[in-house]
Amino acid sequence: MTSSVLPTYNRAPLHFVKGEGAWLIEEDGRRFLDLGSGIAVNALGHANPELVQVLTDQASKLWHVSNLYEIPQQEALATKLTDVTFADRVFFTNSGTEACELAVKMARKYWYEKGQPEKVEIVTFSGSFHGRSTAAIAAAGSEKMVKGFGPILGGFVHVAWGDHEGLHNAVNDTTAAILIEPVQGEGGIRPLPDQCLQGLRKLCDEKGILLILDEVQCGMGRTGRLFAHEWAGITPDIMMVAKGIGGGFPLGAVLATEAASSGMVPGTHGSTYGGNPLGCAVGKAVVDRIADPAFLDGVRARARTLRQKLEGLVAAHPDTFEEVRGMGLMIGLKTKIAPADFVQAGYNAEVITVPAADNIVRLLPPLNITEDEIAEAVTRLDRAATALETR
Repeated sequence: MTSSVLPTYNRAPLHFVKGEGAWLIEEDGRRFLDLGSGIAVNALGHANPELVQVLTDQASKLWHVSNLYEIPQQEALATKLTDVTFADRVFFTNSGTEACELAVKMARKYWYEKGQPEKVEIVTFSGSFHGRSTAAIAAAGSEKMVKGFGPILGGFVHVAWGDHEGLHNAVNDTTAAILIEPVQGEGGIRPLPDQCLQGLRKLCDEKGILLILDEVQCGMGRTGRLFAHEWAGITPDIMMVAKGIGGGFPLGAVLATEAASSGMVPGTHGSTYGGNPLGCAVGKAVVDRIADPAFLDGVRARARTLRQKLEGLVAAHPDTFEEVRGMGLMIGLKTKIAPADFVQAGYNAEVITVPAADNIVRLLPPLNITEDEIAEAVTRLDRAATALETR
């Protein structure tokens, strides 16, 4: 039967009806270990009891009132985020794509208000992914993203990943900001070395331009710190957040310093659903949990265990795997076969993984996955690799 859903995804023929922590249950009863977490979204697992209770409590009181009024849950989450990050101001969105739109507007408005409207260009990098809106695909710039969707929004300058000379040449009198993911997700789990992120911050300071970080996928504890840029000891001017911040509830945000956000006054931006009581109540519970230093200690410990076991997996299957890379619980298995083939083999072994560029299979498990579940996950990954090698 032909589906009524727009066919923009090549969907696997799986029909999950229930989730429990790191597990997904198919309608036929099979239990899959979920190492994808809805692409780094279900940071605290499926149907987390604490989040279920918070959502249920809020749902019985108030769902939506619009941003024409003050929303206590929104204020509470914004205050929490500013308490634990560099930011002075927060705007809530429904997704990372919407966060990208605001980040671009904010950077350009900043310069307009400073009397330098010519400063509109934003430098971005090959392999990046910032969403699928007009601004986001223009920021990424790859043919795959923009082909057929012209005319493409101007004002973006694209630099090859790791091209330091190209980066310096790209910055000029019309540059407003540099936009980068501290760890590329869709681009193949490519962490930016600490010294490079520190260098970007220094360059922005020297040139007086803004640094925008996209932590939609690598943020919210995914790398073992609350946000990935903390490993380098720097802070951005503007940061995009989404995915894990809602623990499965659609929620995103733009965090910014007071200076960087100074141009965004009443009437310059808005969102009907962004920052609604439901999303912010859940988001507050998620941030409270993940920002706890003890929880992040646990993430780093689990990441070490997973990394060690995956190194053993790669060594045991040299014809299938090339290396393990990534940070924390944002791991990439570089394969010598098509990533889609391994993802399919994983389905057969009842383990969920996610493909990415550069022959990478992504592992993005819930941050609270247990040691026993890690062991079982690697056993299933081993089963998938063995099946591919013996077919």
